[in-house]
Amino acid sequence: MTYESKIKDKETNELFEAVLKLENIEECYRFFEDICTIKEIKAIAQRLHVAKLLRQKETYSHIEEETGASTATISRISRCLNYGADGYNIILDRLGYKED
Repeated sequence: MTYESKIKDKETNELFEAVLKLENIEECYRFFEDICTIKEIKAIAQRLHVAKLLRQKETYSHIEEETGASTATISRISRCLNYGADGYNIILDRLGYKED
């Protein structure tokens, strides 16, 4: 079964193809610094960190304190981990962050 994304279109496909062409961390920094604001990059990084902490069964208050994320953001990420498109779970598995 193929995944049918709600955001799929030609421009989004081009963006994701571009990301898949990046070969190392330095290229990622260069590309993302050009295409995103620093605030956007930091927000995405924060969300991934929150997902990792949720997977480790940390409490919302601990996650809020450690990351500065709001409880609304933490809750949204928790819903994605449990009922979303599995994107967080795929990448957390590949990064080696197993559930506690």
